[in-house]
Amino acid sequence: MKTEWQETLVEKNVTYTLNINGQFILIENVPARVNEETGEQFFSPSTVERLQKTILGEAKPDHFVQVPVYNYSDSAA
Repeated sequence: MKTEWQETLVEKNVTYTLNINGQFILIENVPARVNEETGEQFFSPSTVERLQKTILGEAKPDHFVQVPVYNYSDSAA
């Protein structure tokens, strides 16, 4: 039986998250193609290059956020 799979990709600005050595980095307003069915995000090569330069560069962040952290193994079932 042949199953037809259709993906709907839409252009959106997303927040890119990254964990480097326990430090979370957020980059807001990143252009991406987002699969409406799965939420998967796709970035162009030029966007990936700019993300790398931003993360590895010495630019100062626009602002900081405080993030709550929960440990899944400690939570009640």
